[in-house]
Amino acid sequence: MTTAADNTTGKRRVMLVDDHPIVRHGMAMLINEEDDLMVCGESSSASDTLSQIELCQPEIAVVDVSLQGASGIDLTKSIKEQYPGLPVLILSMHEESLYAERALRAGARGFVMKQEAAETVLRAIRTVIKGDVYLSERLSSQVLRSLVDGPSSEPDHFGVDRLSDRELEVFELIGRGYATRRIADALHLSVKTIETHRAHIKQKLKLINATELVHRAFHWTEAGSGAR
Repeated sequence: MTTAADNTTGKRRVMLVDDHPIVRHGMAMLINEEDDLMVCGESSSASDTLSQIELCQPEIAVVDVSLQGASGIDLTKSIKEQYPGLPVLILSMHEESLYAERALRAGARGFVMKQEAAETVLRAIRTVIKGDVYLSERLSSQVLRSLVDGPSSEPDHFGVDRLSDRELEVFELIGRGYATRRIADALHLSVKTIETHRAHIKQKLKLINATELVHRAFHWTEAGSGAR
C-alpha cells in the first residue's frame, strides 16, 4: 500500500478504521477508484489506529462507530487529542439521530450512514477534507433549528443522556431484541463486559431488573424509529 512518504499521485490520503474486513475492502475499492482520493492505511481496532496514523499521515480518518474494544467515538476523542489537525468522519450503520450529536461533541467533523449511496459517502469525505462539516440535510436542519429556537426543553423521559457512548450502543441493541451473547458478538466484546454495561445502564436509569431494562430499551428504540 502506498504510504505518505512515497505518494507522488497528488491524491488526498484517507485512513480507514473498521473491524469488518469486507467493509474495509469495499470502501478501499470505492475510494481508490477516485481520481483525487487514495487509501493510505487501514485499521481494524482503536488500539492499532494511532500507530497507523503516524505511519500513514492521512488527511482524513474515516472511523466506524462500533469497534472492538473502544468505540469509534472514544477513538475520535483520542485522535483529536494526539492529532488535533486530523479531521474525522464517522461512518456508521447506526441511525444518525442516535449518534451524530455525540460524534460531533467528540470532535468528528461529519457523520454519514453506511446505508447511504457511494456518491454520498465520497461527498462527505471530500467535504470534511476541505475543512467543512458534513451532515445530512435532515440533521443540518435539526442543528439550525436548535440554534434558532434554542435547545429543546422537552424532558428526556428515557434518561439515555446519562449513558456513555458504549452504554447507548448496548441499550439500542437491547431495544432491538438482541440477547447478551448476540450483543457481545455484534460489538466484539465479552459477555461479561456486556453484563457489566447492562448493570450500569440499569443503575443509571434507575431500573430494578432485566425486564424493566428490556421494556425501557424497546420503547426508546420504537420512539426513535417513530421520530424518524
